[in-house]
Amino acid sequence: MSFQSELSYDDRVNLSQAGYHLIDDLEALYHMASYLNKYTHLSKSARQRIKWFDYYATCHNVSQVCRHFGMARKTFYKWQKIFQPDNLYSLSDKPSIPKRKRQPEITALQEQRILTLRKKYLKYSKIKIAKIYQRIFNETISSWKVQRVIKKYNLYYNPAKTAKITKKRLRAQQKKRITELQKKPKANFLLCLDTVQIRMGKTIRFIFTAIDHYSKVAFARMYGRANSYNAADFLNRLFYLANGKIENIQTDNGSEYNKHFERGCNRLGVIHYFSRVRTPKDNGVNERFNWTIQDEFISLGNFDADTQIFNKNLTEWLIEYNFNRPHQSLNYETPIKLTKVLPTCPSKTIS
Repeated sequence: MSFQSELSYDDRVNLSQAGYHLIDDLEALYHMASYLNKYTHLSKSARQRIKWFDYYATCHNVSQVCRHFGMARKTFYKWQKIFQPDNLYSLSDKPSIPKRKRQPEITALQEQRILTLRKKYLKYSKIKIAKIYQRIFNETISSWKVQRVIKKYNLYYNPAKTAKITKKRLRAQQKKRITELQKKPKANFLLCLDTVQIRMGKTIRFIFTAIDHYSKVAFARMYGRANSYNAADFLNRLFYLANGKIENIQTDNGSEYNKHFERGCNRLGVIHYFSRVRTPKDNGVNERFNWTIQDEFISLGNFDADTQIFNKNLTEWLIEYNFNRPHQSLNYETPIKLTKVLPTCPSKTIS
């Protein structure tokens, strides 16, 4: 039994007189809902292109549409040819992957020959094997074909070590380098971090240092070990001193700035940039502060193996450094004039 048949005769008459037909109107609403649901997965770019053609339908002027949306006429005409009004997915981005992909140009015979040579000369590089191949078989072959066979059959002298090196290289490629950052003349925009190793006889201690790239306000703290746990602790203290306003941090590629330190950056919403490998000039501001802290504080007999005593004295020196010491790079003004960060006495040290 349909829903409409359950209505009384008077109800159906009233609905009919009001210009409402239950079955026809519900059917239209159903089709409308189906249509909207069909296009719920349209991409952002496709939705933007729909706006182009909606605007064009009102003004019928291509130049006006292009000026309004800030695009080239060539772009509009390109999508106008593709656009199908009954299929809005026609405005979605088209895949840029080529239909025909290059296939490895290596024969089964070449592969078998490379396998034989590689097993015989397991420690030779791919270039050396390619040269030997040419000498024996009187045929030139690229070193990349040799590398493809080595990788396919995992023919490495030490597979575990090779996998570790490859993983490290891939991780290094994913790092944000400091050269990508456009520096701004703003306090707390970029803090440069580094680690100084101090040796006094058989005693080894590590000082984490940080300095604001713009204001030159500096902070430092000594730990018993240079690991990511202590680096994360140092980061939390920096974040507290800066009232949670640190935007970017720069470090070198040391292992202490991985794992717990990276997790701390993600949790605090701080973007982590790395210096380039073997390029100390990328972090020149902090390198100069490292020299200053050793020359003006540690070398004057202020070193103490007890981290609590040392950090208390270091904090007093940092207050002098930030509040009273004139800085040549700041036209002989003090760093504190450019920020309100105040170094406080550290609590118990994690060693």
